Amino acid sequence: MSDGTRLSARVWKPLSDEDLKFPTILEYIPYRKRDGTQVRDALTHPYFSQRGYVCLRVDIRGNGDSEGLLFDEYTEVELQDAEEVISWASKQSWSNGKVGMMGISWGGFNSLQVAARNPKALKAIITLCSTVDRYADDIHYKGGCLLNENLGWGATMLSFSSRPPDPSIVGEGWRKLWLERLNAQPHLSPLWLRHQSRDAYWKHGSVCEDYSKIKAAVLAIGGWGDAYKNAVPALVENVGAKGIIGPWMHKYPHFAVPGPQIGFLQEALRWWDRWLKDINNGAENDPDYRVYVMEGEPPETNYNYRKGYWIKETNWPISKIFTRNYHFNKNKKLEEEIGHKDNPVGYIDSPQHCGLKGGEYCAIWLGPELPGDQRIDDALSLNFETDPICLKEDIVGSPEITLVLSADSPNSQIAVRLCDIFPNGESYRITYGILNLKFREGFEKPLDLPINEKIKVTIKLDHIAYKIPKGNKLRVSLSNAYWPLVWPTNNPAKLTIYEGSLSLPTRKEALSDEWTFPSTDSSAPWKNKEIRKPSNSRKTILDEATGTVTIEIEDDFGSFQDLSHGLVIASKARETWKINPKDPLSAFGKTHWTEERSRDDWSIRTETFSQMKSDNKYFYLESRVEAYEKDKLIFEKDASDKIERIL
Repeated sequence: MSDGTRLSARVWKPLSDEDLKFPTILEYIPYRKRDGTQVRDALTHPYFSQRGYVCLRVDIRGNGDSEGLLFDEYTEVELQDAEEVISWASKQSWSNGKVGMMGISWGGFNSLQVAARNPKALKAIITLCSTVDRYADDIHYKGGCLLNENLGWGATMLSFSSRPPDPSIVGEGWRKLWLERLNAQPHLSPLWLRHQSRDAYWKHGSVCEDYSKIKAAVLAIGGWGDAYKNAVPALVENVGAKGIIGPWMHKYPHFAVPGPQIGFLQEALRWWDRWLKDINNGAENDPDYRVYVMEGEPPETNYNYRKGYWIKETNWPISKIFTRNYHFNKNKKLEEEIGHKDNPVGYIDSPQHCGLKGGEYCAIWLGPELPGDQRIDDALSLNFETDPICLKEDIVGSPEITLVLSADSPNSQIAVRLCDIFPNGESYRITYGILNLKFREGFEKPLDLPINEKIKVTIKLDHIAYKIPKGNKLRVSLSNAYWPLVWPTNNPAKLTIYEGSLSLPTRKEALSDEWTFPSTDSSAPWKNKEIRKPSNSRKTILDEATGTVTIEIEDDFGSFQDLSHGLVIASKARETWKINPKDPLSAFGKTHWTEERSRDDWSIRTETFSQMKSDNKYFYLESRVEAYEKDKLIFEKDASDKIERIL
């Protein structure tokens, strides 16, 4: 880089005896190409290289085998480095001068952000599982509510960035670089928690601030099982992107679950051929929006396959969306006719453990992560439901809930779940939305709730495409707690609901596929030797004496040896979440990651810890990093933070 920092890259180049020029595809992330994403990379990048592309998989500075230090996600330095890499690639002897950028999650985020900076050589991007708004719809906050993933994700990065570079790559300087990294590495959760409203910090990197800055051709992909699906229709509508959403969790769609998987590599190749090789294959004329309508099935925390069909829309948003309106009535019915408005239709005063069946915020494929049977949470919520229905339409879009309510204290959050109720009583969460009522007029400035005064609020639920089975019911469930997805407010108001309605976007049912994708393809898998089999455990424990509910999660990623260079890798993550149903200030979360790397007589281990609690005025966070060389402690660092809360 221009400041002298060297970034580490793995490069795949086409085999050719001719002096040909090739476009470049860049994936630029912190997740360690040598011992982090190598299995995933092997399924993807060689495929493009074999078809006439140079592929660059670059570790962001401060991670993997790259020099420098990482202080946060999506920093100005990170984005400037990306621009330099793009410029460098476009000027190489093998380059035709055109570059594409792709990635999932962090790589999907920064692909969008770099595209908004409009570097000359960047002609197209493919962004998967990303967001356009880093505050309102990311892993830190959602709807102005603090997500517990703010702590969880900070713990993940504390672990990732504590790992050393590989001595076989960087040489004798590996230990010096490692210790510099350990000394400088921040615990990021407190940094993010210091920005509890949508300030300039979050506006940086949020492409929704000015969509017009994006000039590159955009293909946006998401999954209904993932946290990041809302960006796809937003990019289609505001950037002219092409959008695809399947049933998948947070993975590339040629190997993601639940199925059906699609031939993502062929779809991506077509995109690259059009914009990086100027092949007139008609990719720009594909339908704007291709989404998978999931047919209603009983709730499971881990599906292998979802029944359904693909629909297409030439233009999105579409004029043929029909909005069905349902209204809350005193008898707890959800009806198309408006009921009486004279008296409250219900009250919300949920115990703090409501939400136990909400699943992981961002399901990644580590076990039973999807929302389970909602009946337990429904029982702790205010519910309104239809009679058995027969909709001749598919739900396609973002449902909205409008409420007229009052509160008995100035602070509350509200969670809304739209559920599909089966004849046997099983409750499947179709989609959901959450809102900190302090941000009812926007996320930039919190406003206390007026005491015992009626106000009107609207909550947008996540986009979805879903088919309700004939004879099932629709249920709207409302609560003022949603643990452990959301950290509780310090003095949650009891809410009185006077009026409520559901706006349900529907489209004439398709019944069968309107679009088909090619079947999956990939390059040869990376060769590893399994030493310890991966496993996971998720337990909910009730202390009958105190009422405290504890969730314990352990994800053992196993141990394996990379047969290409001999590195032995082992990882394990643990999370604990505790709360007393009667006390929002009892909320507590802690994490512990173990990372091990070894080869021959070289061995290192890192142990990283983090935890959080709160009282009425402050959040309290602690973290610890331990580094071992051959089981000898060579580094330790503790940090603690006290942060004033506005949430």
